[in-house]
Amino acid sequence: MEFGLSEDQRLMQDSVGRTLEKVSTLDRVRKVADAQEAKPQDIWQALVELGVPGMLIGEEHGGMGLKLLDAALVAEALGRHVAPAPFVASAVMAPIALKGSGSAAQQEAWLPKLAGGEIVAGLAISERAAGAREGGGVTASGGKLSGKSLFVVDFGAADIFIVADKTGGLHVVKADAKGLTRTQLTTIDLTRSIGELGFDNVEAEALVSGDAKATLQRVLDAGRIMLAADTLGAGWMMIDKAVEYAKERKQFGRVIGSFQAVKHMCAEMAAELEPGRSLVWYAAHAFDEIPAEASLMAIHAKSHLTEVGRFVARTATEVHGGMGFTDLLGLHFWFKRIGLDRQLLGSPERVRHEAAVLQGWAAD
Repeated sequence: MEFGLSEDQRLMQDSVGRTLEKVSTLDRVRKVADAQEAKPQDIWQALVELGVPGMLIGEEHGGMGLKLLDAALVAEALGRHVAPAPFVASAVMAPIALKGSGSAAQQEAWLPKLAGGEIVAGLAISERAAGAREGGGVTASGGKLSGKSLFVVDFGAADIFIVADKTGGLHVVKADAKGLTRTQLTTIDLTRSIGELGFDNVEAEALVSGDAKATLQRVLDAGRIMLAADTLGAGWMMIDKAVEYAKERKQFGRVIGSFQAVKHMCAEMAAELEPGRSLVWYAAHAFDEIPAEASLMAIHAKSHLTEVGRFVARTATEVHGGMGFTDLLGLHFWFKRIGLDRQLLGSPERVRHEAAVLQGWAAD
């Protein structure tokens, strides 16, 4: 059986890539990072015009009705250009949560606005994905939420938040809700907005249609696949930059790319990363077409790509020598992006334990 992309998928990926080449240049990314903009309007508007915010939302709500593999292709392009725009939570995880457990009224209220890029959604599920820390965790009672949620994805630009409580229930909270406190967290990756939410009897809309726990798992699976795809794109850009630098930098009267040691470093990076492409594609395919394999494949994609990504980030930087650590080249943007991908929604070590539990090899 041949498994590959359709012509439409290739055209979509090319279109997104060409757009990001224009709007998400290194100079633009550097300015966004310096200002810590959560949603730079030029980049966001370019993505809205391509329909990216609504790609997983049904046509009945103004979206494109595409599948997770299509979103993975976009995530790869965003990672390649370290695009500073809300995507993983707002365009992928939130629509899946609302479609899976939102009532018809809730879907009608939020999905068209997400599809049109009118609003951005943040996701507060890290305690369920990576374990609670520093007193993290949210309790729900009588339509109100209390507690704290850390490492909220797509935090700064969010107009609404999808919040998971300690029992696995999902809730929609407006960003301006009374009793809600928002604290920006500074991570190594300044191209994405991560924050902390505090809840003091905050009014929330529970998502109660269907099985909320099953929906939460699907939301988590989708998010992990997107982070793996993002790492794939960022890793390949670092390899491309390392190869380009090796062809130009001279030592001892020769370009360093002619030295066997440098050739081996570049070849090893490519050999390690390229198999991850089919893994990400299959995980995204399984999400929609083979539900029984979806969670395990999402775990494999997240754990493997983020481990390989760390190796690629380190090795590509080493190829550049001392220049690799300077701000002049900007290589650190990709390095840090890969670093944050590794930790968000569960470290490789944690998700591998989940894989062992799923397969009956370890106790929960």
